[in-house]
Amino acid sequence: MDSNMDIKHYMNTLGRQAREASSALARAATRAKDEALTELARLLLAAGPELAEANARDIAAAEAAGLSAPMVDRLRLTDKVIATMAEGCEQLAAMPDPVGEITGVKRRPTGISVGHMRVPLGVFGMIYESRPNVTIEAASLAIKSGNACILRGGSEAIQSNLALWRLVGQALAHAGLPVTAVQLVETTDRAAVGELITLPAFVDVIIPRGGKGLIERITNEARVPVIKHLDGNCHTYVDAQFDMDKALRVTENAKTQKYSPCNATESLLVHEQAAASFLPRIGAIFAAKGVEMRCDAAAKALLADVPGARLADATEEDWYTEYLAPIISVKVVAGVDEAIAHINKYSSHHTDAILTTHHPSAMQFLREVDSSSVMVNASTRFADGFEYGLGAEIGISTDKIHARGPVGLEGLTSQKWVVLGDGHVRG
Repeated sequence: MDSNMDIKHYMNTLGRQAREASSALARAATRAKDEALTELARLLLAAGPELAEANARDIAAAEAAGLSAPMVDRLRLTDKVIATMAEGCEQLAAMPDPVGEITGVKRRPTGISVGHMRVPLGVFGMIYESRPNVTIEAASLAIKSGNACILRGGSEAIQSNLALWRLVGQALAHAGLPVTAVQLVETTDRAAVGELITLPAFVDVIIPRGGKGLIERITNEARVPVIKHLDGNCHTYVDAQFDMDKALRVTENAKTQKYSPCNATESLLVHEQAAASFLPRIGAIFAAKGVEMRCDAAAKALLADVPGARLADATEEDWYTEYLAPIISVKVVAGVDEAIAHINKYSSHHTDAILTTHHPSAMQFLREVDSSSVMVNASTRFADGFEYGLGAEIGISTDKIHARGPVGLEGLTSQKWVVLGDGHVRG
């Protein structure tokens, strides 16, 4: 593939093959799809050495290229990551098949019955960076939801993605399903992305998963619908009435359990009545872990005496920022109304949480925060398809479309109207 014409031909070939395979997947028996997923889980657990070797090549290349520590961390296929991928496949195999489900049937005065049938989208293109486990998440969700997919991972994970994709092909063949139902773009040429997002004849939806720059480019240039989220500026708000031990544990986890995911908390809001007691204690925890706190004046004053605290004055930009690093913005607010207003203005509408023992505050927060996931007394790190029981997720959508929040099986299907009659005619 030495020219743009070669890339164009290659991507059109993938598109045609995906469209053909999508018809077979859409009518595939649930038993066959579940057999493919069960076999994929088995293959993942058996392929540890092979996957480790491929992943090691990607890690070495990434470190040699000077990729940041969070980016390298996202590349790692640890035993735990592999086990989680396998478990996700098994979860999906055990879940009901959404394809063909008929719901909401209502009898009309004319005698006809009208309802909805759930159907696959057809073909989706997935463009993602760093995390090779996305290859399995996307493939497994595509299989169960009856869709074909074309996967384009980042060049930094090419060896890992190729190794995982080969296992997917083996699992599809084992179940008698077309191996072209899941195709990986084998070139790292960036021109392939431009072709994939402009193939409306073959691709029904594009799902980008990666940095803000990638997603903005896809959104601006795509000629097919896009399911996306640009960033994850998530908030944790500590209310006036709260449980100190729980609030400390949840806030620490939300920020420091892992810095690189999009569901890590980036902004901490604290009610002015809770600030004097809570901030010094959470500040000490953050100080011990090397987390920089970018504060408004009230928060900075309360944190000033915390030993080893790394403090800075928050700028307007800080309230908008997804750090993906050991940095958090901190603000003291007058109450739940101000917290909600702040979140709705500055957040990316991804995930936001309230820590409170006051039921009315919790319910107001749930109703009024305009985000795809809203939580009460839980870490924002739970915003994840696997944790939500979806088996796996294709990504997290902050759009206000049919798919919002973690996108699993249902988000990869659409609905068509079905009308049931018995010779009925319209008068």
